[in-house]
Order: sequence, then structure tokens, then C-alpha cells
Amino acid sequence: MAKDIYEQMTDKIMLTGSKLIPELFRMIADEDEARLLMAMPGTPEQLAEKTGRPLDDVEESCRVLYQKGLAFKSLKGGTVGYKMCRDMIQFHDATILWADAPLAYLDLWQRFMEEEWPMFARLAEQFFPKAFTRVIPVDQSLDPENQQVLDADSARKIITDADVIAVTRCTCRIIAHKCDMPLEVCLQVDNAARYTIDRGSGREVSATEALDILDLCEEKGLVHVTMNRSHAGHFICNCCSCCCQALPLVISEGLKILDPSRFMAEIDPELCSGCETCLERCRFNAIEASDSNADIMRVIAEKCMGCGLCQITCPESAILLKAVRPADFIPA
Repeated sequence: MAKDIYEQMTDKIMLTGSKLIPELFRMIADEDEARLLMAMPGTPEQLAEKTGRPLDDVEESCRVLYQKGLAFKSLKGGTVGYKMCRDMIQFHDATILWADAPLAYLDLWQRFMEEEWPMFARLAEQFFPKAFTRVIPVDQSLDPENQQVLDADSARKIITDADVIAVTRCTCRIIAHKCDMPLEVCLQVDNAARYTIDRGSGREVSATEALDILDLCEEKGLVHVTMNRSHAGHFICNCCSCCCQALPLVISEGLKILDPSRFMAEIDPELCSGCETCLERCRFNAIEASDSNADIMRVIAEKCMGCGLCQITCPESAILLKAVRPADFIPA
């Protein structure tokens, strides 16, 4: 049996076989909007020709689809075109931040994350050679005088180097609401920030406010996550271990859908007092009592993601973050 337009859209964002993604598309796009999305990319003039619809009608539909988060603007040669969301991450993040998203739509997204996403995440781990995102360590946990710290290793450097910064609410916590961690803490930089501001899905902030947001997130024990590229990237998410797309599956199954930072924590047994503060702070269950002395903590190397949250709260300064991966660990 031929696939309907919503199943075709699901195939286009590489989630073939999902039962819930077609329903998510169906909830916020009528069939005319769906056909327009499938005709993308193109300028309104090109899309009007492809679909046989009047130009003014297509222009209005493109505007609506952009607001909904289903279409993105593309600027080539000074002409505004539109393209459909390219993958699940864009579909998830953009449409959840749509101001008029109904509660039933947000709840269906959470059903997808709980019922179907783990299977697709396992497939993504096998299909993609590198994770799309990567942990960034807390800056104050690093020692730049004794080891190389790249710009891509530093959340603060990403912020201070950005021309434009915006903040949005965390899409994962919006739909999951499993904790009371701060919501408005997802930072967008440069092109991603310009998109956020233009669409109205977030607000522009100064570098000072963005750095204050990073401080708050570190205090709350949220993990900094960014695009897994050696350039600055487009965002800094601040992730909890219960609502996030990636962290729960990294913790429970060890899936390689989130790369660690280039660093790993190391505990000095001579300084450790066994207070277990680090044990409570570690999101990844990467700290345990030492085999030789239960009053001293040790790091489980294969579980440590190098976030630095343990280091900054150690009362004995017994934890160091050391570079254990080369600069080219981060894709160019």
C-alpha cells in the first residue's frame, strides 16, 4: 500500500517505521501544508510553480510553516527560500518551541521519546560514525596553563566569541517535565541565535547574561552539551539526566550518541576525604568507592564524560580534569 504524505515526510527525516512521527506531522500540518513541505526546498515562486498554487497563498503558507518550526529559511544569492526540517532533532526542537503548540502535541512528542526514540537512537549509534553532540567541561575545572584547552572545549569561549546570542527554553524539559531544573537555559549562538530571534522562539541576550546562565546551570549540576564540531557550533544545551534526549540512554545503556569531552576526571587518593560530594554530582555514575579503600572515591574511566561537575564542588580540591583525547577527537 502506498505511503500517505505524512509517512513520506517521516521517511524524509530518516525515521521510517515510526508510528508516532506521522501523527505528529498530521497534528500541525494539513495536507496542503504537507505537500508544500515535500516540495521544498525552493523559493516561494519555485514552490508555487511546483504545487500549482497561487504565489500569495504559498508565501503565507511558508510564513506559517516557518512559525510552526516545520520549515526553515534558506538565504542563497540574496533570495529567501524555504526548506523542510532535515531530521528528527530539527523537527523536535523547532516545533516544540512553536508558541501555539497544543498540549496534546507536546504530550505526543514525549510518547515518542519514551516509546520509539530508544530504538532509533540505537540505530543512529550504528549508522553514524560520530555523535552529533559532545559534552563541554565546566571551564573552571580546566587548567589551561598545563594542558591544551581548545576554543571548542570552552563554553565561555563559545559565548564570548559569538556575535549574537539568544536563549530558548529547553525543549526536552518542556515535554518531559520530570524535574524542576531551570527551563530557559538553552543558548544559541550566531546563525542559530539569528534564527531564534527572527522566529521569536527565544530572546536575545548579552554575553554577560549568557555567562550568568552557564553559572546557574553549573550550580544546578546541568551538563553543557554542544555541536560535535571543532568550530564554535550553534548551541550550548544544559542537560539534566532525566529529560534529555541523549543522557538517559548514555547512562542506562552506554549508547555512543553523545561524545565525551576531551577530558577525564582523576581523583587524588591522598587528598580525597571520602565525603561523596562528587558521587552525588556525577550524572553518569562514573564515580565509586575505591576497591582498596571504601573511604576514598575513584573514577570509572569508561563512564566518565569529562563534564567537570564533580571537580568544581570537591571541598578538598582532590579532583583534576586531564586531557585524555587529542585535539582531532573533535571532528573538523
